[in-house]
Amino acid sequence: MIEVDGLTRRYGDFTAVDQLSFSISQGEIVGLLGHNGAGKTTIMKMLTGYLEPSAGEIRVDGLDIRTQREAIQRNIGYLPENCPVYPEMTVVDYLDYAAALHGVPEDQRPARLRRAIARTELEDRADQPIATLSRGLRQRVGVAQAILHEPAILILDEPTNGLDPTQILHMRELIRDLARNATVIISTHILQEVQAVCDRVIIIRAGRKALDSTLMDLRRDGRLLLEVDAGPQRLQPLLSGIPALAGIHFLGEEDGHYRYAVSLQEDGDGQAAPRIAEAVVQAGLQLHALQRESRDLETVFGEITAAGGEVAHG
Repeated sequence: MIEVDGLTRRYGDFTAVDQLSFSISQGEIVGLLGHNGAGKTTIMKMLTGYLEPSAGEIRVDGLDIRTQREAIQRNIGYLPENCPVYPEMTVVDYLDYAAALHGVPEDQRPARLRRAIARTELEDRADQPIATLSRGLRQRVGVAQAILHEPAILILDEPTNGLDPTQILHMRELIRDLARNATVIISTHILQEVQAVCDRVIIIRAGRKALDSTLMDLRRDGRLLLEVDAGPQRLQPLLSGIPALAGIHFLGEEDGHYRYAVSLQEDGDGQAAPRIAEAVVQAGLQLHALQRESRDLETVFGEITAAGGEVAHG
């Protein structure tokens, strides 16, 4: 549905986005995760056609954004960070104005407004001036304007930024509801937002892709944690001949139990664990534990930040 290839944006000598490539399929909920200043908003602006790339290609449903920008924009709903609204207008008047800008035919606007207001739960606020609304409700108005034309793609830039905990929960529920009918791309610097609503994460570091993975694959992609009654000098030679092992890291010892983290090669055949168990038992050692380490997004994000380099795959 969305194909990005070699996307680059420069401002003079500064490269904000550098050779970024990824694809997003219909129905996915994808989080662009990165620290502030990583290039997320620049990427969002290019995906929505509001900023021209310095190099690279963006295609949406086969359409090239350089030559068919307006056609692509008709199929995208966009919530910019700090969504600009007219505070003196009422919610319904602003949304009617936004519907006109989106090109919604006049005879269809009342029904579209009712649906957007209902989906964002703004019925009780429809006649209020936007200036009287909390930040969370203003964000809902921003989402409502993004879905008025019933787009197939929703692009939400920092949708929970500045919201209180209750407002964040409401926004998450809204995003999950909207994702039933649209492909959703969210940019955020908050790990919990990706974990709460996304199927997949693309981590951006200094304008480059540092990781692209589904959250399910991320959890499966852990090391093996091994606990035996042998120190490193005995264990290392014992396991060194096992295929698919990338490294063995000694974690520590307690009461004669030696703990190790075993890193695996990406192209392994999935048989490393039984081979390790077999080698340990045949050597007459006690196998106290052997299990896959569960890596969460926070761990991976910390590793990428600490490494300071690209560890992209996918």
